[in-house]
Amino acid sequence: MILGLVTAVAASVCYGTGSVLQALGARRSARQEAAAGNVTEHGGPSLSSTAKAAVTWEFILGTVLDFIGFGLGALAARLLPLFLSQTIISANLVITAVLSVKLLGLRLRQLEWLSIGVLCGALVLLAVAAGPEGGHEAARAFHWALLIGSAVLIAGGSLLVRRLGSGGAIVAGLLSGLGFGALGIGVRILDGVQPFDLGALLADPALYAVLVGGIGGMYLHTVALQVGSVNGATAALVVGETVVPGAVGVLWLGDSSRDGLGWLAVSGFVLAVASAVGVAYFGEEGGALQAAAEEEQTPAGQSG
Repeated sequence: MILGLVTAVAASVCYGTGSVLQALGARRSARQEAAAGNVTEHGGPSLSSTAKAAVTWEFILGTVLDFIGFGLGALAARLLPLFLSQTIISANLVITAVLSVKLLGLRLRQLEWLSIGVLCGALVLLAVAAGPEGGHEAARAFHWALLIGSAVLIAGGSLLVRRLGSGGAIVAGLLSGLGFGALGIGVRILDGVQPFDLGALLADPALYAVLVGGIGGMYLHTVALQVGSVNGATAALVVGETVVPGAVGVLWLGDSSRDGLGWLAVSGFVLAVASAVGVAYFGEEGGALQAAAEEEQTPAGQSG
Protein backbone atom coordinates (compact mmCIF):
# COMPACT_ATOMS: atom_id res chain seq x y z
CA MET A 1 0.00 0.00 0.00
CA ILE A 2 2.78 2.47 0.96
CA LEU A 3 4.72 1.83 -2.27
CA GLY A 4 1.51 2.32 -4.26
CA LEU A 5 0.79 5.63 -2.52
CA VAL A 6 4.33 6.92 -3.12
CA THR A 7 4.31 5.98 -6.81
CA ALA A 8 0.84 7.52 -7.31
CA VAL A 9 1.95 10.81 -5.72
CA ALA A 10 5.13 10.85 -7.81
CA ALA A 11 3.08 10.19 -10.97
CA SER A 12 0.81 13.07 -10.01
CA VAL A 13 3.77 15.45 -9.72
CA CYS A 14 5.13 14.36 -13.09
CA TYR A 15 1.77 14.72 -14.82
CA GLY A 16 1.04 18.12 -13.25
CA THR A 17 4.43 19.58 -14.18
CA GLY A 18 4.20 18.05 -17.64
CA SER A 19 0.79 19.61 -18.28
CA VAL A 20 2.03 23.12 -17.61
CA LEU A 21 5.13 22.66 -19.78
CA GLN A 22 2.96 21.24 -22.57
CA ALA A 23 0.60 24.19 -22.20
CA LEU A 24 3.53 26.57 -22.69
CA GLY A 25 4.50 24.89 -25.95
CA ALA A 26 0.91 24.40 -27.13
CA ARG A 27 -0.05 28.03 -26.55
CA ARG A 28 3.02 29.39 -28.29
CA SER A 29 2.37 27.16 -31.30
CA ALA A 30 -1.34 28.05 -31.33
CA ARG A 31 -0.57 31.79 -31.33
CA GLN A 32 1.90 31.42 -34.20
CA GLU A 33 -0.49 29.27 -36.26
CA ALA A 34 -3.45 31.58 -35.59
CA ALA A 35 -1.38 34.55 -36.73
CA ALA A 36 -0.65 32.64 -39.93
CA GLY A 37 -4.34 31.81 -40.37
CA ASN A 38 -3.87 28.06 -39.83
CA VAL A 39 -7.08 27.28 -37.92
CA THR A 40 -10.09 25.11 -38.74
CA GLU A 41 -13.34 26.57 -40.03
CA HIS A 42 -14.70 26.28 -36.48
CA GLY A 43 -11.84 28.30 -34.97
CA GLY A 44 -9.94 25.40 -33.44
CA PRO A 45 -6.31 24.40 -33.95
CA SER A 46 -5.47 22.62 -37.19
CA LEU A 47 -3.71 19.26 -37.26
CA SER A 48 -0.61 21.15 -38.38
CA SER A 49 -0.85 23.40 -35.34
CA THR A 50 -1.18 20.47 -32.96
CA ALA A 51 1.73 18.66 -34.62
CA LYS A 52 3.95 21.75 -34.34
CA ALA A 53 3.01 22.13 -30.68
CA ALA A 54 4.29 18.61 -30.08
CA VAL A 55 7.84 19.48 -31.24
CA THR A 56 8.42 22.55 -29.07
CA TRP A 57 11.05 21.97 -26.38
CA GLU A 58 8.56 22.70 -23.59
CA PHE A 59 6.12 20.16 -24.95
CA ILE A 60 8.83 17.52 -25.43
CA LEU A 61 10.06 17.95 -21.85
CA GLY A 62 6.48 17.79 -20.60
CA THR A 63 5.95 14.61 -22.61
CA VAL A 64 9.04 13.01 -21.06
CA LEU A 65 7.56 13.74 -17.65
CA ASP A 66 4.29 12.24 -18.84
CA PHE A 67 6.04 9.01 -19.79
CA ILE A 68 7.70 8.86 -16.38
CA GLY A 69 4.32 9.55 -14.80
CA PHE A 70 2.80 6.81 -16.94
CA GLY A 71 5.28 4.24 -15.64
CA LEU A 72 4.71 5.30 -12.05
CA GLY A 73 0.95 5.44 -12.54
CA ALA A 74 0.92 1.97 -14.11
CA LEU A 75 2.67 0.58 -11.06
CA ALA A 76 0.23 2.39 -8.76
CA ALA A 77 -2.72 0.94 -10.71
CA ARG A 78 -1.37 -2.56 -9.99
CA LEU A 79 -0.81 -1.85 -6.29
CA LEU A 80 -3.85 0.21 -5.27
CA PRO A 81 -7.62 0.17 -5.84
CA LEU A 82 -8.32 2.11 -9.03
CA PHE A 83 -10.58 4.61 -7.25
CA LEU A 84 -7.61 5.52 -5.03
CA SER A 85 -4.73 5.37 -7.53
CA GLN A 86 -6.57 7.31 -10.25
CA THR A 87 -7.79 9.95 -7.80
CA ILE A 88 -4.33 10.52 -6.32
CA ILE A 89 -2.85 10.78 -9.81
CA SER A 90 -5.61 13.22 -10.74
CA ALA A 91 -4.39 15.47 -7.93
CA ASN A 92 -1.87 16.67 -10.49
CA LEU A 93 -4.51 19.37 -10.86
CA VAL A 94 -3.06 20.98 -7.73
CA ILE A 95 0.45 20.95 -9.21
CA THR A 96 -0.89 22.30 -12.49
CA ALA A 97 -2.75 25.12 -10.77
CA VAL A 98 0.22 26.26 -8.70
CA LEU A 99 2.70 26.09 -11.58
CA SER A 100 0.30 27.82 -13.97
CA VAL A 101 0.38 30.83 -11.67
CA LYS A 102 4.19 30.87 -11.76
CA LEU A 103 4.89 29.88 -15.36
CA LEU A 104 1.79 30.91 -17.32
CA GLY A 105 0.96 34.05 -15.37
CA LEU A 106 -2.59 32.88 -14.64
CA ARG A 107 -4.53 34.37 -11.77
CA LEU A 108 -6.63 31.88 -9.83
CA ARG A 109 -9.77 33.12 -8.15
CA GLN A 110 -10.96 32.24 -4.66
CA LEU A 111 -13.49 29.71 -5.96
CA GLU A 112 -10.73 27.86 -7.83
CA TRP A 113 -8.51 27.72 -4.74
CA LEU A 114 -11.50 26.55 -2.69
CA SER A 115 -12.20 23.75 -5.17
CA ILE A 116 -8.54 22.71 -5.10
CA GLY A 117 -8.61 22.67 -1.28
CA VAL A 118 -11.71 20.45 -1.31
CA LEU A 119 -9.94 18.09 -3.72
CA CYS A 120 -6.99 17.75 -1.35
CA GLY A 121 -9.34 16.98 1.54
CA ALA A 122 -11.18 14.40 -0.58
CA LEU A 123 -7.89 12.63 -1.32
CA VAL A 124 -7.19 12.33 2.39
CA LEU A 125 -10.63 10.74 2.90
CA LEU A 126 -9.99 8.26 0.11
CA ALA A 127 -6.56 7.32 1.43
CA VAL A 128 -8.02 6.63 4.86
CA ALA A 129 -10.95 4.59 3.52
CA ALA A 130 -9.21 2.53 0.82
CA GLY A 131 -8.82 -1.19 1.35
CA PRO A 132 -6.61 -3.62 -0.60
CA GLU A 133 -6.86 -3.67 -4.38
CA GLY A 134 -9.01 -6.30 -6.05
CA GLY A 135 -7.96 -8.79 -8.69
CA HIS A 136 -6.16 -8.36 -12.01
CA GLU A 137 -8.28 -10.81 -13.94
CA ALA A 138 -11.14 -9.99 -16.32
CA ALA A 139 -12.99 -11.96 -18.98
CA ARG A 140 -11.47 -11.85 -22.46
CA ALA A 141 -14.67 -10.17 -23.70
CA PHE A 142 -13.96 -7.33 -21.26
CA HIS A 143 -10.48 -6.88 -22.77
CA TRP A 144 -11.98 -6.63 -26.26
CA ALA A 145 -14.71 -4.26 -25.08
CA LEU A 146 -12.06 -2.00 -23.57
CA LEU A 147 -10.12 -1.89 -26.85
CA ILE A 148 -13.17 -1.25 -29.03
CA GLY A 149 -14.56 1.33 -26.63
CA SER A 150 -11.22 3.15 -26.49
CA ALA A 151 -10.91 3.25 -30.28
CA VAL A 152 -14.46 4.55 -30.75
CA LEU A 153 -13.99 7.12 -27.97
CA ILE A 154 -10.75 8.54 -29.36
CA ALA A 155 -11.80 8.51 -33.03
CA GLY A 156 -15.28 9.93 -32.38
CA GLY A 157 -13.98 12.36 -29.79
CA SER A 158 -11.33 13.74 -32.13
CA LEU A 159 -13.95 14.44 -34.80
CA LEU A 160 -16.28 16.04 -32.24
CA VAL A 161 -13.59 18.30 -30.81
CA ARG A 162 -12.59 19.49 -34.29
CA ARG A 163 -16.23 20.36 -34.94
CA LEU A 164 -16.47 22.29 -31.67
CA GLY A 165 -13.31 24.24 -32.49
CA SER A 166 -12.32 26.96 -30.02
CA GLY A 167 -15.21 26.04 -27.70
CA GLY A 168 -14.14 22.42 -27.24
CA ALA A 169 -11.52 22.67 -24.48
CA ILE A 170 -13.61 21.11 -21.71
CA VAL A 171 -14.93 18.36 -23.99
CA ALA A 172 -11.41 17.62 -25.23
CA GLY A 173 -10.13 17.52 -21.65
CA LEU A 174 -12.92 15.17 -20.57
CA LEU A 175 -12.37 12.83 -23.52
CA SER A 176 -8.63 12.80 -22.94
CA GLY A 177 -9.31 11.85 -19.33
CA LEU A 178 -11.52 8.98 -20.46
CA GLY A 179 -8.68 7.84 -22.71
CA PHE A 180 -6.24 7.90 -19.79
CA GLY A 181 -8.87 6.14 -17.69
CA ALA A 182 -9.00 3.32 -20.26
CA LEU A 183 -5.21 3.22 -20.03
CA GLY A 184 -5.41 2.73 -16.26
CA ILE A 185 -7.99 -0.04 -16.57
CA GLY A 186 -5.96 -1.75 -19.29
CA VAL A 187 -2.78 -1.72 -17.22
CA ARG A 188 -4.68 -3.25 -14.31
CA ILE A 189 -5.99 -6.24 -16.29
CA LEU A 190 -3.02 -6.88 -18.63
CA ASP A 191 -2.18 -10.53 -19.20
CA GLY A 192 1.43 -11.68 -19.18
CA VAL A 193 2.64 -9.31 -16.48
CA GLN A 194 2.86 -11.54 -13.39
CA PRO A 195 4.60 -13.81 -14.29
CA PHE A 196 5.96 -12.11 -17.39
CA ASP A 197 4.92 -13.76 -20.65
CA LEU A 198 5.66 -11.72 -23.79
CA GLY A 199 3.41 -13.85 -26.00
CA ALA A 200 0.43 -13.45 -23.68
CA LEU A 201 1.11 -9.73 -23.34
CA LEU A 202 1.24 -9.12 -27.10
CA ALA A 203 -1.92 -11.20 -27.64
CA ASP A 204 -3.92 -9.22 -25.09
CA PRO A 205 -6.36 -6.64 -26.57
CA ALA A 206 -5.96 -4.64 -23.35
CA LEU A 207 -2.37 -3.82 -24.35
CA TYR A 208 -3.62 -2.09 -27.48
CA ALA A 209 -6.36 -0.36 -25.49
CA VAL A 210 -3.54 1.06 -23.34
CA LEU A 211 -1.77 2.38 -26.46
CA VAL A 212 -4.95 3.80 -28.04
CA GLY A 213 -6.09 5.41 -24.78
CA GLY A 214 -2.65 6.83 -24.00
CA ILE A 215 -1.79 8.22 -27.42
CA GLY A 216 -5.32 9.42 -28.16
CA GLY A 217 -5.64 10.94 -24.70
CA MET A 218 -2.38 12.83 -25.19
CA TYR A 219 -3.55 14.21 -28.55
CA LEU A 220 -6.89 15.40 -27.14
CA HIS A 221 -5.18 16.90 -24.11
CA THR A 222 -2.88 18.85 -26.43
CA VAL A 223 -5.89 20.24 -28.30
CA ALA A 224 -7.55 21.18 -24.99
CA LEU A 225 -4.42 23.04 -23.88
CA GLN A 226 -4.30 24.93 -27.17
CA VAL A 227 -7.85 26.26 -27.02
CA GLY A 228 -8.68 26.62 -23.33
CA SER A 229 -7.60 27.20 -19.76
CA VAL A 230 -4.90 24.76 -18.62
CA ASN A 231 -6.64 24.39 -15.25
CA GLY A 232 -10.08 23.94 -16.79
CA ALA A 233 -8.85 21.39 -19.33
CA THR A 234 -6.86 19.48 -16.71
CA ALA A 235 -9.79 19.43 -14.29
CA ALA A 236 -12.05 18.00 -16.98
CA LEU A 237 -9.36 15.39 -17.64
CA VAL A 238 -9.38 14.56 -13.92
CA VAL A 239 -13.10 13.78 -14.01
CA GLY A 240 -12.71 11.50 -17.03
CA GLU A 241 -9.74 9.55 -15.71
CA THR A 242 -11.22 9.14 -12.21
CA VAL A 243 -14.93 8.33 -12.44
CA VAL A 244 -14.97 5.49 -14.98
CA PRO A 245 -11.89 3.58 -13.73
CA GLY A 246 -13.07 3.94 -10.15
CA ALA A 247 -16.48 2.52 -11.00
CA VAL A 248 -14.96 -0.31 -13.07
CA GLY A 249 -12.60 -1.23 -10.24
CA VAL A 250 -15.43 -1.49 -7.73
CA LEU A 251 -18.02 -3.17 -9.99
CA TRP A 252 -15.84 -5.64 -11.90
CA LEU A 253 -12.37 -5.93 -10.38
CA GLY A 254 -13.16 -6.32 -6.69
CA ASP A 255 -11.79 -3.02 -5.35
CA SER A 256 -13.23 -2.12 -1.97
CA SER A 257 -12.90 0.13 1.05
CA ARG A 258 -11.94 -0.80 4.60
CA ASP A 259 -14.67 -2.48 6.63
CA GLY A 260 -17.20 0.08 7.78
CA LEU A 261 -15.62 2.93 5.81
CA GLY A 262 -17.53 2.57 2.57
CA TRP A 263 -19.41 5.79 3.29
CA LEU A 264 -16.11 7.63 3.71
CA ALA A 265 -14.77 6.31 0.40
CA VAL A 266 -17.97 7.33 -1.41
CA SER A 267 -17.88 10.77 0.21
CA GLY A 268 -14.24 11.30 -0.74
CA PHE A 269 -14.83 10.13 -4.30
CA VAL A 270 -17.87 12.39 -4.80
CA LEU A 271 -16.06 15.38 -3.30
CA ALA A 272 -13.02 14.76 -5.48
CA VAL A 273 -15.09 14.67 -8.66
CA ALA A 274 -17.24 17.65 -7.64
CA SER A 275 -14.20 19.77 -6.79
CA ALA A 276 -12.54 18.88 -10.10
CA VAL A 277 -15.70 19.92 -11.93
CA GLY A 278 -15.60 23.16 -9.96
CA VAL A 279 -12.03 23.88 -11.02
CA ALA A 280 -12.93 23.07 -14.63
CA TYR A 281 -15.91 25.42 -14.60
CA PHE A 282 -14.33 28.32 -12.74
CA GLY A 283 -10.95 27.83 -14.45
CA GLU A 284 -12.45 27.93 -17.95
CA GLU A 285 -14.52 30.99 -17.09
CA GLY A 286 -11.53 32.76 -15.56
CA GLY A 287 -9.32 31.78 -18.49
CA ALA A 288 -11.81 33.28 -20.95
CA LEU A 289 -11.95 36.53 -18.98
CA GLN A 290 -8.16 36.75 -18.82
CA ALA A 291 -7.81 36.02 -22.54
CA ALA A 292 -10.33 38.75 -23.33
CA ALA A 293 -8.43 41.18 -21.14
CA GLU A 294 -5.14 40.32 -22.84
CA GLU A 295 -6.75 40.76 -26.27
CA GLU A 296 -8.00 44.21 -25.30
CA GLN A 297 -4.47 45.14 -24.26
CA THR A 298 -3.01 43.99 -27.60
CA PRO A 299 -2.43 47.00 -29.91
CA ALA A 300 -4.52 47.06 -33.06
CA GLY A 301 -2.97 45.26 -35.98
CA GLN A 302 -0.95 42.85 -33.85
CA SER A 303 -1.63 39.14 -33.37
CA GLY A 304 -1.00 37.09 -30.23
